[in-house]
Amino acid sequence: MKKKVLFVCLGNICRSPLAEALFMKHVKERGLADKYMADSCGTESYHIGEQPDARSRANARENGLEYSHAARHLREEDYKEFDLIIPMDSSNQQFIEQHNSDKDAAVRLMRNYDTGYEGHDVPDPYYSGEEGFQNVFEILDRSTGALLDQLEE
Repeated sequence: MKKKVLFVCLGNICRSPLAEALFMKHVKERGLADKYMADSCGTESYHIGEQPDARSRANARENGLEYSHAARHLREEDYKEFDLIIPMDSSNQQFIEQHNSDKDAAVRLMRNYDTGYEGHDVPDPYYSGEEGFQNVFEILDRSTGALLDQLEE
């Protein structure tokens, strides 16, 4: 049975779909596709059905990663379906924990896997320039790789 990981941000167009794509890139590079499944969603419904932010996809493409995703909202059944829910920041973590009444899924902040930055938020690049998207790409590349390392231990 595959371990299921859900990445969560506010609108599901910048951070969480990129985290999903990077996590699955690490999974495939290590030959572990039969062991893991990932998805992403948002705590707000601003962008349901939309593709990830064009700036985020362009930055990922410059870093050798192509991905797509249709934004969706966090659902009640996600708490039962996923083994691990990874919010990008403390605000989304609070939302998730308030709605995870049965405590079915473990909830861990994304940067808890980024050595030296435990408890920090992944900044939202939506209102930033190219350097903000590159910074988020680097944070998520490190963090998702470290997450997979920990899951494999």
